[in-house]
Amino acid sequence: MQDPIEQNEMLQINQEAWDNIAPRFYGKEALPAYGPLTSTEDELHLLDDVQGKRILEIGCGSGHSLAYLANQGAGELWGLDMSSVQLEAAARLHQELGVHSHLLCSPMEENPGLPEHSFDLVLSLYALGWTVDLPRTLSLVASYLAPGGCFLFSWEHPVYRCLTYRDGHFLVHRSYHDETPYISPHWADGKPIVFHPRKISTYVNAVITAGLSIERLIEGDLRPEQAPATAASPEQWYSLPRAQLIPTTMILKARY
Repeated sequence: MQDPIEQNEMLQINQEAWDNIAPRFYGKEALPAYGPLTSTEDELHLLDDVQGKRILEIGCGSGHSLAYLANQGAGELWGLDMSSVQLEAAARLHQELGVHSHLLCSPMEENPGLPEHSFDLVLSLYALGWTVDLPRTLSLVASYLAPGGCFLFSWEHPVYRCLTYRDGHFLVHRSYHDETPYISPHWADGKPIVFHPRKISTYVNAVITAGLSIERLIEGDLRPEQAPATAASPEQWYSLPRAQLIPTTMILKARY
């Protein structure tokens, strides 16, 4: 068993990893999509009316979701990400599209100066699961939301990572109950990254403990028409054969 990793060390490892791998994720997992091979906003209609609203995205990446929300008439856009490389890409995209946004470089476990109790929507697509301190991050989410504000996040379905493909079969290779963080040594183009496996109940209970009321929990339906040609191979991580067994994505909507 590997030695426990301190939170600050985890953050440093993941920040360096995301700076390194950012170009590969340019425009990925961005609205209207909530995740790979799964239902989109066009089908789910999870967003409240964003016209004129103040919106914060946690783990905003390359800024494509914020650009989508700007096109829907959002009033004020803020983005938070720990990777300066991601934020540079977001700034370039927003400048090209004429989108005005406030972009802050910080781990989601800290408030770098975001206004409290003022956002109508806090959004996080395939980012919340990277937090090294889920209760702390969700406590901050609650502090950012205005009364009646919405928190909406998606993340890889926690059971999905329990499967592996070997010798022509899908196998359960790790316990769903094991929530111990672990290092994947070469995930980020040769750099290590820290994963945080958590059960669905861990996310649900943490959202409730943060003072939010859950409105919907969705285990995304498979959408084969969204699949690239490579998804036919079961050896691909996001593959049609694997997604036919386990949903790729979970989506949760809550209210402050």
